[in-house]
Amino acid sequence: MDTSPLVMDEIDAGAEFLKRLNAYRPVKAACWLRRSEEEERYLYVALDGLTDENSDIAYGEVLPIAGEMKDQFIDPFRVKVITPEHSVAKAVAEIYRRFPGRIPTRFNGRVFAGMAVAEVYIYPELPAKQ
Repeated sequence: MDTSPLVMDEIDAGAEFLKRLNAYRPVKAACWLRRSEEEERYLYVALDGLTDENSDIAYGEVLPIAGEMKDQFIDPFRVKVITPEHSVAKAVAEIYRRFPGRIPTRFNGRVFAGMAVAEVYIYPELPAKQ
């Protein structure tokens, strides 16, 4: 059971994970999210060009990156790789559009992406890879 609040160690580990994953394929949107009815929080990551047909390839990148970070707080089984068309990705993209900048955003106990959530932490938009 993981109903405790998200802590800085997890936030920092998620940021490092996203930076590494962004080198593989551009991250379009990312957030930690715990639904009201779930005990676990998940790191949702929308990747550019991801489709339902090639998501297995993206998950193939998640495991080695998380493995490299074994001393940090990234559990590869709590990472959900999603398409940019996923409702969570669209909700994060809307936050990016409405509030441009590099400041993370927290939501607690609200509706987000059409679902009841207990906690949402939205990472700032990552720069496009060079």
